[in-house]
Amino acid sequence: MLNELAIKNFAIIDDLRISFDRGLTILSGETGAGKSIIINAVNLLLGSRATARLIRTGESTAEVEAVFDVTKNSALAGKLEEHGFTADHQLIIRRVVSDTNKNRIYINGNAATIQVLADITASLASISGQHAHQQLLNEDLHLLILDAFAGLTDLRETVAEKFAALVPLLRELETLKSRQADQARQQELLAFQKDEIEKANITPGEDQNLEREKRRLKNAQELYTLVYGCIEGLYDAQGAVIEQLALVRTSLENGARIDDTLEPHRAAIVDIEARTADAVEGLRSYLNTIDTDGTALEQVEERLDLVVRLKKKYGPTLEDVLARLEEIAADLTGLENLSGRIAELESAIAAAHKDLARAARTLSDKRKKAAPAFCRAIEAELAWLKMEGTRFDVVFSATPADAKTSAFLTADGKIITDTGIDKAAFSIAPNVGETAKPLAAIASGGELSRVVLAIKAMLAGKEAVETLIFDEVDAGIGGEAAEVVGKKLAALSRFHQTLCITHLPQIARFGDIHYRIEKQVKAGRTVTRMVRLSDEERIQEIARMTGGKKITEKTLAHAREMLETAASAKTD
Repeated sequence: MLNELAIKNFAIIDDLRISFDRGLTILSGETGAGKSIIINAVNLLLGSRATARLIRTGESTAEVEAVFDVTKNSALAGKLEEHGFTADHQLIIRRVVSDTNKNRIYINGNAATIQVLADITASLASISGQHAHQQLLNEDLHLLILDAFAGLTDLRETVAEKFAALVPLLRELETLKSRQADQARQQELLAFQKDEIEKANITPGEDQNLEREKRRLKNAQELYTLVYGCIEGLYDAQGAVIEQLALVRTSLENGARIDDTLEPHRAAIVDIEARTADAVEGLRSYLNTIDTDGTALEQVEERLDLVVRLKKKYGPTLEDVLARLEEIAADLTGLENLSGRIAELESAIAAAHKDLARAARTLSDKRKKAAPAFCRAIEAELAWLKMEGTRFDVVFSATPADAKTSAFLTADGKIITDTGIDKAAFSIAPNVGETAKPLAAIASGGELSRVVLAIKAMLAGKEAVETLIFDEVDAGIGGEAAEVVGKKLAALSRFHQTLCITHLPQIARFGDIHYRIEKQVKAGRTVTRMVRLSDEERIQEIARMTGGKKITEKTLAHAREMLETAASAKTD
C-alpha cells in the first residue's frame, strides 16, 4: 500500500507531501491544477524515464519519494531480498532528476538501477488512465489478462521457464553441428598445430638463452682475441702477472724469516697465485668453447627462427605457446567426443521439447475453456457499467510454423513462444445486432474506460497489485454511467487501495478520502498544492464539480444529498 508521496521541484510543484490510507481516495481539481503531474511522479517511481524537462524552472534537481508498506513474507519482500535490500516493514523509493541528466535512484537509502527499480515495483501499483486504455489496444496484453482471470499465471510461467531452458540447448546444438560439418578440417589443422609445437620441444626461457648465445657466437673472434690476451698477460708473456706474484711471494718469504707478522701477507699472495692459475685454466677452457668457423652460429640462428615463428603463431611468449598446446589437445579431445555430445544434446532437446509442447497444449486448452466464462464475466461487468447488451469475445489464433522454424519450437504445426502457442485478441460489439470487432476498431474512449474498469473489477482479489490508480476513468462518460463507475471503484477499494483522479461528482462522492488539487501563486510563481478535505469542504468541492465556480445553496444541498446517498450505498 502507498503510505506517503513527497514531490519537490517537480514541474509546477515546489514542495508537496501527501499521506494516503486504504479505501477509495479521490483527487479532484480544475483543469491544469496539476493532477497529471501527480500521475507522472508516481510513474517515475515505478520506473518510467526521467528527463530534465520534469524539473521546476530555476531549479537544478527534482525529487520524488514514496513510502510503501511491506508485508512480511510477501512477494514484494521476496523481491527486495532477491536484490539485496532489507525487507523491512517499509519500502522507500526516491528518485533524483538532475538538469545534467545524471539521475539517481535510491531504494531504502541504497543506490539502485532502473532495471532493479522496475522489477521491484512491478506489483506495487497499477496506473489506469489514457495510457492504460491505449495499452488495452495492445493485443500482446490480452493473453496476460485472460491468464490472470483463469488462474493460469503459474502454468504460463512454467511454459516460459521450459521455453527459456530449451532455447540455449538449441543454440548449442546448432553450434556443435556447425563444428561437426567442419570437423575433419578442424581436426587436421589442430593435429598439425599440436605436432608442430611438440616437435619443437621448446622450454620456457629458451628464446632468451638463444639470443644470448647468438650474440656470443657472432662476436666469437673478438671474444677469442680478448680472452687470449688475458691469458698471455696473466701467465704466458714475459713478465706476466704470475711471474710478478712469484717474485713478491719470494720477497715476503725472506721478510717473514725476519718478522713473522709478514706471514699472513705471504699466504695471501700464495692464494692469489692459486686463484690466478685457476682463472687462467678457466679462460683456456672458455677458448675451447668458442666456435670461430660459424657452424654453431648457424644452428643457433635456425633454432631461434623456429622459436620466433612459434611465438608469432601461438604466442606472444613461449609460455603462451605451451599453453596453446594444452588448449589444442583439449579441443582435439572435444572434437573426438563431438558426436557423442550431439547425440546427448539431441536426446535432451527432444525430451525438453516434448515437455514444453505438452505444457503449451495444456495451457492452450485451459485458456480456451476459460474464455467463455471470461467473456460472460466481462459482459456482466459492462452491463453493470451501463453497457447492456455488449458482446465481448476472445478470438484465438496462432502463428503457423514454416520451413525456417525449428521443429523443436513448434507444436501441432504452430510456433511455440514463451507465452505458449496462442495469440488472443479481444473483440467487442457494444450494440445488439452488431458484429464483434477488435477493440481498436470499434471502442470509443468512454467504452474503453469502462472495459478497463470492468477488467480491473473482474480481477479484483486475483491481481497481486496492491494499489490501483485511475486517471481519466471518467473519459467519455457521465450521468448514470458515471455513478455506476463510482460504485464499481468503491467496490474495488475493498480489495485494493484505490486512487482516482476525476472531474465527475458522481464518481467523487463515493470516495472515502478526498483531496483537492489546486494552483496558487506564491512570490510570483505558480505552485500546486493538495488539500485533504473535511466533510464540509467535500460538500463545497462536490458542489463546485456539479455547478462550477458559482456555488449556490441549491448546489450545496444537492452535493450534501449526493454524499449522503453515496454513504448509504456503500453500506448496503
